[in-house]
Amino acid sequence: MNKILGIGSRINHPEHGKGVVTNVDATNYWVTFIDSGLETIEVGGDFEVIEATEGEVDSVSFYDVEKSLRSILEKWSDVSEVVPLADKYKGGKLILKPKDVNLSEKEIPIDTFFHKIVMLRDRLRVMEQKINSSKTMDDQDKVDLQQYITRCYGSLTTFNVLFKVNGQGFKGGASTK
Repeated sequence: MNKILGIGSRINHPEHGKGVVTNVDATNYWVTFIDSGLETIEVGGDFEVIEATEGEVDSVSFYDVEKSLRSILEKWSDVSEVVPLADKYKGGKLILKPKDVNLSEKEIPIDTFFHKIVMLRDRLRVMEQKINSSKTMDDQDKVDLQQYITRCYGSLTTFNVLFKVNGQGFKGGASTK
């Protein structure tokens, strides 16, 4: 075979079975196989071409596609990143003790409380993105709502002590994007 296959070409490999070329360089194909997942095989190796794509070889790598997809999902979904709790609080508990001694205390695992704080932070971020991308809201309404969100972040800075990584907490005066 003289011509290099383009991304999207379908092949049948004797060891890995059927797959689709997802990235190409001068010496290798990265192929996602139905049965064995992503494998690297040599250009000119032993495989049957089921369908070759025409045109130039695309220079976008699987890594670039994955990075773009991750960025889109972080921006537009409520799927949250893994945010670790500060080590000194792991396994700890939050104790709510009423002033009235006749009432009982309420204990909440800090891990549970922290998870709820992170969910609140992530939902505020999604709300902020939806407001900023709204086509029906005028600019002044967007600014007004953004100021409320910024104040919410500011009110929650007390809980930054729970975050293991400083940059993952709340910021009251600046945008969190």
